[in-house]
Amino acid sequence: MRRLLLASALLACTAPAFAKTECTTADRSTWQDPDQFQAKLVAGGYRINKFKITEGNCYEIYGFDKDGRKVEIYHDPVSGKAVKTEIED
Repeated sequence: MRRLLLASALLACTAPAFAKTECTTADRSTWQDPDQFQAKLVAGGYRINKFKITEGNCYEIYGFDKDGRKVEIYHDPVSGKAVKTEIED
């Protein structure tokens, strides 16, 4: 019984780390065109190695920012604003 309680407690503590990033619930017809969105980022100095649409309805990019730092960024596909940014130094 103790092991079950300990396992449950550990799982509860780590669950938020695996929560998916949610960007929008808006209809896809309102989203920015993916190719045009990427082109704007590239024009702003970003280098995109990988682009995908996530389960949480985000445009997610992996690549480098204008300062050459490795980044993973989740964008709201309607507004284009960054919802979550991870920078690797």
